[in-house]
Amino acid sequence: MARKKRGVPEINAGSMADIAFLLLIFFLVTTTMDADKGINRKLPPWDEENIEDAPPIKERNIFTVLINSSDYLLVEDDYLELSELREAAAKFLVNNGDGSCDYCDDGMRNPESSDNPSKAIISLQNDRGTSYDMYIKVQNELVAAYAQVRDELSQKWYGKPFNSLTDEDQITAIKDAFPQKISEAEPLNLGG
Repeated sequence: MARKKRGVPEINAGSMADIAFLLLIFFLVTTTMDADKGINRKLPPWDEENIEDAPPIKERNIFTVLINSSDYLLVEDDYLELSELREAAAKFLVNNGDGSCDYCDDGMRNPESSDNPSKAIISLQNDRGTSYDMYIKVQNELVAAYAQVRDELSQKWYGKPFNSLTDEDQITAIKDAFPQKISEAEPLNLGG
């Protein structure tokens, strides 16, 4: 009697590609992607025709804020607490040193501080070792100083807070009165 050769049974792998494809689709659809987080800043558009040397800026029109690696603030050559930064920045913005700002009633008219809000620039520089938390807190305080002076002017001119203005002309007028100029310099090793 002769023996029959048996064939090796094969596994049907025809549907394996379909299963792999369905799993791939499933994981692509169900995976969540984190949105980018960061500071919302709108940079001016690049215009190659207007590349020229910047006009000279008087030192008194620059409000200097330095953050060292130990998260201490040096504001205008004086140590300040974070809680005092907003008020100091707001006073700088409404100083009215040259008397040309007719809406800066609260200005101290200090001749060693900013001439008027249109010339006032806040310069922020931090150390490479500055904590991200402190950097964000300082940014928030500086933006809040602009919000505070804009809100006060909006109350004076229109009788309502700046955030509740709906007329684009009114919003533009307030923003033109207090243009937000925050300059960030490259981080340095300022030390601690």
